[in-house]
Amino acid sequence: MGNKKKFSGKKADKHGPRRDRGKTWEGRRDQDEVEAMERLKMQEEGQAESDSDSDSDSEASDESEEEKQQRQGPIKVPFQVAMWDVGQCDPKRCSGRKLARLGLIKELKLGKRFPGLCLSPQGSRTISPADKQVLDEQGLSVIDCSWAKIDETPFHRMKSGHPRLLPYLVAANPVNYGKPCKLNCVEALAAAMYIVGYKDQAEAYMGKFSWGHSFISLNRDLLNRYSQCSSADEVIQVQQEFLAEEEEAVRQRQNEGMDLPPSESSESEYEEDEEQACDTHDQVRVEN
Repeated sequence: MGNKKKFSGKKADKHGPRRDRGKTWEGRRDQDEVEAMERLKMQEEGQAESDSDSDSDSEASDESEEEKQQRQGPIKVPFQVAMWDVGQCDPKRCSGRKLARLGLIKELKLGKRFPGLCLSPQGSRTISPADKQVLDEQGLSVIDCSWAKIDETPFHRMKSGHPRLLPYLVAANPVNYGKPCKLNCVEALAAAMYIVGYKDQAEAYMGKFSWGHSFISLNRDLLNRYSQCSSADEVIQVQQEFLAEEEEAVRQRQNEGMDLPPSESSESEYEEDEEQACDTHDQVRVEN
C-alpha cells in the first residue's frame, strides 16, 4: 500500500488556521486600543495643561489690586509719612488703611507725638511751599477720622510740632466726590505733597486708587497756583481770588439762564416811544 497522509482533523484554510487568524485580529484590536488610549492620554494631558494655564490666568485675574500694586515696587518718598487712625471710617473704604497695607504710611499710636507737619482741622496756618524744609526733615502726617464724627475726634491725643490746614480743594473720593474741602487721607497727603513740591510722589500716591487720577485732574490748576506761592499768606490770597472768580462765574451762568428786568435807561427809552405812539404824556412810571 502506498504511503497515507495523516489527517489532522483540522480543516485547511487558505488564510491559515482560524486560531491564528483570531490571534491576528485580537492583536490588531489590542494595538488599536493602545493607540486610542495613547491618543486619549495625550488629549487629557493637553487639556490638563490648558486647564492649568487657564487656572493660572484666573488666579492672576483674581489677584487683588493691592497685591499687584505691592509687586510694582515701593514709591520713593524722601520723608516719613505717618497717620493716626481713630477707627471711625469704614475699613473697606478707608484710604489710610489701604496705604498702611501697601506699606506707604506708618501708623501712629494715639498719644504719640509727631514732630513734623500734621494735616489737621486744628491747624492755625495753611500749608505752603515754605514748609518744605520741615517736611524733608521731620515728615508729614495725617489724622484718619470721619468728617461725620469730627466733633468726636480726640485731637488732643494727636499732637504734632507743625499742625497745618489745607487750602480750598475739591474731593474726588467716592464718598464725598465734588464736595469742597471734604478730602480723605490720601487726598490730603497728596495735596500737601503737591503744594510743597513733591508732585511725582503726590501722583504716585493717588495712582494707588482707581479714582485717584480724578483728584489731581479736578484740582490741577489750583494745586499749581498754590505750589507757586512762597508763604501761607500767599496761598490764602490765591484761594480767595479763586473763590471770587468762581462766584462771579456762577453769577454769570445764572444771569444767562434767566430773563432780567430792563434797566432804567432802556425803560426810559421804551416809555418815550410809547408816549410818541399814543400822543399823550399821562404815562405812569412804575419803579421795580
